[in-house]
Amino acid sequence: MRGEPIESVKVGIEAMLSTLRTDPYALDTVSISIITYDKDVKQILPLTPIDQIQMPEIVTPESGPTHTGAALEMLCDRVDREVRRGTPTQKGDWMPILFLMTDGKPSDRQVYMEAIPKVKQHQFTNIVALAAGPKARTDELRLLTDNVFQIDTMDGTAFMKFFKWVSGIIEEGGKSIGATDDIALPPPPEEVNIVI
Repeated sequence: MRGEPIESVKVGIEAMLSTLRTDPYALDTVSISIITYDKDVKQILPLTPIDQIQMPEIVTPESGPTHTGAALEMLCDRVDREVRRGTPTQKGDWMPILFLMTDGKPSDRQVYMEAIPKVKQHQFTNIVALAAGPKARTDELRLLTDNVFQIDTMDGTAFMKFFKWVSGIIEEGGKSIGATDDIALPPPPEEVNIVI
């Protein structure tokens, strides 16, 4: 993802953070981490409370592979390290929600397939996948989650509405680690298609 689409994603993330920062409950409970993946997989933002986030620069290559499986492996490692489990003497973090966005398909399909059961063992409240643009494939995403959505056009309006929707999911999504019920997702905006 390059040019206007990635700039639209950045603007959407900033708008999402602005919305969440106006919610006192979110300020107390929401932390965000960002992992980018292309030929390199990087955690560009470690798990950080939303009131402390300084948006890092998101740099994307002109072309190359999409190492989705390696990104999911890093995600599992970071959840194990950064999400605190509750103990009798310490309050734990809320269950995480995973949002995965891609404009292609996994280049490392074998690693991706091996990562799927690991991700599912990590007690995410929800896993939401977004296929962005005409080249994004949804069939591999359906192996990871039933919550697959698609944006056909990668313009600023569509991404802004997507991230506003994400803000609502995050605001509703606080659950303690160990809870087992999924959080029901609100209907997406009209620019975001549900993949069945």
